[in-house]
Amino acid sequence: MATSENVSPPVIGAWPVLAKAEAGVVRLIELIAAALVVVEVLVLSAGVFARYAWGEPLIWSDELASMLFLWLSIVGAVLAFHRGQHMRMGVIADAMPPVVRARLEVAALVFCLSVCVLLLPKATVYALHEVPVVTPAMEVSVAWRSFGLPIGLGLMLILGVTNALQRIRLSDFLIGVLVAACLIGLAIAAKPLIMAMGNWNLVLFFVVFIALGVLSGVPIAFVFALAAISYVALGTSRPISVIAGRLDEGMSHLLLLAVPLFVLLGMLMEVTGMAKAMLNFLASLLGHVRGGLCYVLVAAMYLVSGISGSKTADMAAVAPALFPEMKARGSKPGDLVALLAATGAQTETIPPSLVLITIGSVTSVSISALFIGGLLPAFVCGLMLCVVVWWRYRNEDMSGFRKPPAREIFRTFLIALPALALPFIIRTAVVEGVATATEVSTIGIAYSLLAGLLIYRRFDWKRVGPMLVETAVLSGAILFIIAAATAVAWCLTQSGFSRGLVQTMAGLPGGAPIFMIVSIVAFIVLGSVLEGIPAVVLFAPLVFPIAKGLGIHDVHYSIVVILAMGVGLFLPPFGVGYYAACAIGRVNPVEGIKPLWGYMIALLLGLAIVAAVPWISIGFL
Repeated sequence: MATSENVSPPVIGAWPVLAKAEAGVVRLIELIAAALVVVEVLVLSAGVFARYAWGEPLIWSDELASMLFLWLSIVGAVLAFHRGQHMRMGVIADAMPPVVRARLEVAALVFCLSVCVLLLPKATVYALHEVPVVTPAMEVSVAWRSFGLPIGLGLMLILGVTNALQRIRLSDFLIGVLVAACLIGLAIAAKPLIMAMGNWNLVLFFVVFIALGVLSGVPIAFVFALAAISYVALGTSRPISVIAGRLDEGMSHLLLLAVPLFVLLGMLMEVTGMAKAMLNFLASLLGHVRGGLCYVLVAAMYLVSGISGSKTADMAAVAPALFPEMKARGSKPGDLVALLAATGAQTETIPPSLVLITIGSVTSVSISALFIGGLLPAFVCGLMLCVVVWWRYRNEDMSGFRKPPAREIFRTFLIALPALALPFIIRTAVVEGVATATEVSTIGIAYSLLAGLLIYRRFDWKRVGPMLVETAVLSGAILFIIAAATAVAWCLTQSGFSRGLVQTMAGLPGGAPIFMIVSIVAFIVLGSVLEGIPAVVLFAPLVFPIAKGLGIHDVHYSIVVILAMGVGLFLPPFGVGYYAACAIGRVNPVEGIKPLWGYMIALLLGLAIVAAVPWISIGFL
């Protein structure tokens, strides 16, 4: 939970006992989360092994994996809530004076707790309604899965209150609760007026409300959830329990099971030394040329991107290994984080990107086709970045650096070969239909374990537990926001907004070219404000039918949309990816903004080329 250092906890004797109880509960949840990650890997691995070793699939494996997946999602979301790791745009809130920032943090906490209070009874009712429903293969009640949501909401509520009692002034917390109760009461009293607004209330709930919540630093998932709850409760006659159903659906989609598995795979690459071996080989090839380490940075991000499941994790795997030497060679810290941020945007379409998996799951576009189509567009954008690197470093003095002998390059290549093979194994397995995007992650996990234990012989067993918990936390943060965005998307669809949007965008003059330009601008803005995954879940199902009606290939449009959102994600002042790059590089964000514009212009040119030439995205399908 986000708290402020200038807020003193109340001095009451019972609080140490409360702290110990909270620590015990959190530790238990962490153990459950780690166990769920392990069991998910084992269940999916067993399914893959049975199909290829025995020739017969385990008919119950997908059902069990789906049930466990919702529990993993909600348990991870609970831990992310406790740790304050849910996605939020804290740029404006963090820039406020300490007193104002503290008040906003209290408001954000009360906001999140309000979601839990409003949704918990409805989620319980929804789970009870699922009791008679039986799964076809395992023949067990679906409620074993559905009760994960109310239990997770209850745990968030308990941990949120205990956290507030220990770290926030009791008076401030009670005032926040009172204000929230008054606002809810006023909203209920205004329901007739809101109902009379018709579809204009969509602006109130999904523009004004979401904008105020996000800009105030409230976690985006909770803003989406409360906006959906408010719309259903105040703007329609439907029960709030339908939102619980949409959250359940959003967190249990089997395609999204690839999220935690690829997160774990990325962490394994770092623990086993595979990522380090890749970097050493690339540095031996290019380290002696002007701007050579910048090219290494671009190439390294191209290789490892998407495997970790998090752009922040990708950057954190590459930057610490390269930045010290790059600074020693005279590179300015601001230029380094600018290039790091630009490569983060450039590599959004490289498989197995979670954004690719998400857009495929919500639009029914073939994920295998997206995996094939994403490689060349990212390469084109990478070339544009390399042009900027060449221009900026064309006069760099390299007299003190020698080209390594061929024997040394070959040695680093042999060391890196098992690591270099992993991305190609993963992508080839999916493209050739050997395994699904979810199943191939288990192959990658097994490969990384064997490589770490038998080849690199670098594996710190003490890090296994924290690594499993971190996998659950990051996955929970991602999946909870997908679930909440799914609820908002359902509200927009049920309101008829989607039909209106389709008619408006389909009626744009100029046909496909103008529609593509409008889409690029719109998704750059959405990527900056909402980040990639929630923007995809909210708007992709609405605009993809329009693109298809205009004759735009769905894979081509997907790649353009994802690249546009990537640019927005790393574009100041709102793009949180840029601030993550600055945090990893330990550089003041102001230092990187000026050099960043050159790279962003290069990316926009690359994006324009990809948009104008569909063959770049679909030529190899």
